[in-house]
Amino acid sequence: MIIATPLISCSGKNKKPVIKFSADSASIVIKNIDEASLLQVKNQYQGNADSVELISVLLKPGELDSLQDDIVVPGKVIVTGDSVVFVPEQPFQKNKSYRVENYIGIKFAGLSNLLNGTARHNLQPQKQILKR
Repeated sequence: MIIATPLISCSGKNKKPVIKFSADSASIVIKNIDEASLLQVKNQYQGNADSVELISVLLKPGELDSLQDDIVVPGKVIVTGDSVVFVPEQPFQKNKSYRVENYIGIKFAGLSNLLNGTARHNLQPQKQILKR
């Protein structure tokens, strides 16, 4: 009972954070972050904003590109209000696809996962493809 109580408190149903381009497509915004995760992000960001790697953005090769590897998009992360924003060093390219990966709001396992044996042993990032 003592072990189950903390697990129950962490098993709330949270919506996944929403990843999308900003209105002007100059940055990527992650919204709909639950309060606990947002507090963790803010604490980590305040501790060392220059080295925080909350978001990975990768340029995906096009169908006709001879280059077959994703290219890391350099940029900086800004925590503002209830959102996390990725601002690239160079503008996003039109007609290109970007894979965005992050661990914001990812839970290791809820109570139901632990009880039925479906808990993952490693965390998987939230991934989304955005096309500019």
